[in-house]
Amino acid sequence: MANFFDFEADFVDSLRCIPMQVRQKLDTSGIKLKLSDWSHLTKAEREALVEFPCSTESEIQAYREYLQNLILQRTGTLAAELPVEPHPVWLDANTVPIDLQEKAREFGVTLSPQQWTELTPLQRFALIKLSRPSHENQNFPKALKEFNLL
Repeated sequence: MANFFDFEADFVDSLRCIPMQVRQKLDTSGIKLKLSDWSHLTKAEREALVEFPCSTESEIQAYREYLQNLILQRTGTLAAELPVEPHPVWLDANTVPIDLQEKAREFGVTLSPQQWTELTPLQRFALIKLSRPSHENQNFPKALKEFNLL
């Protein structure tokens, strides 16, 4: 079942950008998908990648193979691979990442361990991704507000 965030509302109808739930699946399956690769996919293929399960080992492998085959068909090359984190920080409900705490403080927010624990893994993933220096961060404060942290 698709779970889009409000801060993604400007692109979810067309899926012109990669939504957080797909980005989480990409990190889980070890695939680095460029926006240019994503744009080669049909809307139906993008929707399938949103809905495709990616939790168990067999689902992760199936997702990875399905996506690599799609990208190969559409672009003629495989997507780049990423190392898969054995213990992703977004699944650790007990420890707020230091980098995220620092970014949140820029917006006057101090994340408590209880607030972190109450977030879903996808919400934690989104905050981590949106807080990275390489990300443009415009949605970070929107996510803080949406998750009732601001």
